[in-house]
Amino acid sequence: MKAVILAGGFGTRLSEATNLIPKPMVEIGGKPILWHIMKTYSHYGINEFVICCGYKQYVIKEYFANYFRHNSDMTVDLSNNTTTILDNHSENWKVTMVDTGLNTQTGGRIKRVQRYIGDERFLLTYGDGVSDLNIADSIFSHEKSGAALSLTAYKPGGKFGALQIDLETDKVLSFQEKPDGDRNWINAGYFVCEPEVFNYIPDRDDTVIFERGPLESIAKAGKMHAYRHAGFWKPMDTLRDNVELNELWGVGQAPWKVWL
Repeated sequence: MKAVILAGGFGTRLSEATNLIPKPMVEIGGKPILWHIMKTYSHYGINEFVICCGYKQYVIKEYFANYFRHNSDMTVDLSNNTTTILDNHSENWKVTMVDTGLNTQTGGRIKRVQRYIGDERFLLTYGDGVSDLNIADSIFSHEKSGAALSLTAYKPGGKFGALQIDLETDKVLSFQEKPDGDRNWINAGYFVCEPEVFNYIPDRDDTVIFERGPLESIAKAGKMHAYRHAGFWKPMDTLRDNVELNELWGVGQAPWKVWL
C-alpha cells in the first residue's frame, strides 16, 4: 500500500521559513517535517510514497536523490574520482515525486498521481502535520466500515479560557480553562482511500479542492467513515507551531515519534 503526501502548497502562513524551501521541508530536530511523517508511516510497514510536489519541488527531489549518500559512511578517492560506500543508514523507502503543478489545488494534485497508485487502496495525508496516530488501527477500522474513504477525526483543545456569564448581572457562572475547542470534530488530515475516491475528482481540473466538492460528495453518498483519534496531532501552520514542535523534539518528548 502506498501513502500519498500532499507537499505542493506555498506555505504562506509560514513564510518566514518557506521563502527558500517548501513547507514540508521545514525542519524539526534537523529533519524535514516530511521525513517525520514518512517515519510514522514506515513504523507501520508503509514504505512506498507518492509525493505531490509543486512549489520549489526541486528541493524535495534533491533531498531524496541525495538521501542515500547523505546517510552513508563513505570513502572518496580523489586520485581516481571513485566513491566507496562503507555503511548506509537509509530507510528502505521507495519515493515517487511527481510535479503536480505550481497552482494546482489539492483535488487536482491527487488526481494527477492516480496513475502511480493504480487500482488499489492508498493512504493520504498532508505534508505539514505530525501525529501519534495508529496507522494500522485506522486501516483496520476502515476495512470494517466498508466505506470508500475514512478520515481521522480529532477534537482539538481550545486556545482560551471559556466563561459562562449571566447577561443580566455580568456574574461569571462558570469558568473552564481551554476547553475542547467548540466541541466539533475536525478533519485531522489522515485518510484511508479506496480507488473509488478518484471517481469523485474530475479529470483535468486543477482547480478542484479535495476538501470541498469531492469530500462533500463522498459524505453525502454515505461512503465516508470517521476514525476518532484522541492522541496527539499538531499541524505546523505558523512559526510558533514550528518552534513548539522543535522544543518537544529537543527535550525528547515528541509524542509523534512512535518509531525506535
